[in-house]
Amino acid sequence: MLTSKEKSDTRRLPMMPIRDVVIFPHMMTPFVVGRESSVRALEEALAEDKKIFLATQHDASVDEPRPDEIFSVGTVANIVQSLKQSDGNIKVLVEGVERGKILSVSEEEGFFRATVKTFSYRIDAGPQLDALTSRVTSLFEQYVKLSQNVNYDSMVAAIRGDDPGKLADTVGANLQLAIEEKQELLEIFDPIDRLTRVAEMLDIEIEKLNVDRTIQGRVKRQMEKAQKEYYLNEKIKAIQKELGRGEKSEFDELKKKIEAAGMSKDAHEKATAELKRLENMPPMSAESTVSRNYLDWLLAMPWKKKSKEIRDLNYAQQVLESDHYGLEKIKERILEFLAVRRLVKDPKGSILCFVGPPGVGKTSLGMSIAKATGRKFVRLSLGGVRDEAEVRGHRRTYI
Repeated sequence: MLTSKEKSDTRRLPMMPIRDVVIFPHMMTPFVVGRESSVRALEEALAEDKKIFLATQHDASVDEPRPDEIFSVGTVANIVQSLKQSDGNIKVLVEGVERGKILSVSEEEGFFRATVKTFSYRIDAGPQLDALTSRVTSLFEQYVKLSQNVNYDSMVAAIRGDDPGKLADTVGANLQLAIEEKQELLEIFDPIDRLTRVAEMLDIEIEKLNVDRTIQGRVKRQMEKAQKEYYLNEKIKAIQKELGRGEKSEFDELKKKIEAAGMSKDAHEKATAELKRLENMPPMSAESTVSRNYLDWLLAMPWKKKSKEIRDLNYAQQVLESDHYGLEKIKERILEFLAVRRLVKDPKGSILCFVGPPGVGKTSLGMSIAKATGRKFVRLSLGGVRDEAEVRGHRRTYI
């Protein structure tokens, strides 16, 4: 064994629940106190020996946590400085002294007072401890180089010292960990066990940072490649323009597609006029992109393609019954809709609107109607469209 428990001490201290932060021993931490109960605990500590017990609450959104909503292990801290601000809050600077475990909590005059037990350990030096300390120091140096968010120079004294508990707390406090992970570290009283756990956490965090760096490097290379390709393409266009060729081949291809699409007379005239506008626009302008998208939509429409509609109500009923269980009223309404289309000689296109939460069968009913009538089914999902201008078509008129 590298450590042995030397002694324990019990004391009663004003207790302050804190949110979204874990205070470690040997760390100087500033924070703002605003809750009335916290202000009372702070004032009581200042009136006594400036010692206060700080424990993190489970849920940061709770304004007045009960004792069972606070972690049972926290930190005994010295109040180094307190400054009352104009808004009534108090800015406090504390220095963690030692970790402690709550034995009991009582409420006194609007604040909590906790009976706290602290422990001190005797550490046996040796090659095993030296190896562990050296490993943690080396890993933390790697972590600092990779993360670039830690001021290593301000921690050299603590890291290069001979106190393994202080080393574990200093490194743990400066790792980018979740509150739960930092609390887990705080609850390890044995310094060697704590240092071993810090080494494991450093291994994990370094691996994450290496993966992030690899991904960032890959993204950067792809962006540089895309920028290079864009630059070369623009240069080719400029050369072609100087030679009098321009982008005619692309516009000629679009013109052939318009002629072969089989559009109606009005649509053909509109597409031709739009193509002429596109030829006179700067390629990189916003209007050019809108105009090109409009032409692509026109060309994607199935102008000549049409499937023959089946108007057999018995077959339609069989399809609906085989594809769906229940939904009797809906199936009856669909059959009425199909019956009307059968009676009318030249029915216009009509819309059926199914309303309901995801998964109730709206899409499958549409597929069954398509199957029953011999029509092709096309699914155009608007679930991801958050801008109603996309649906209205205002992307065409407003840039």
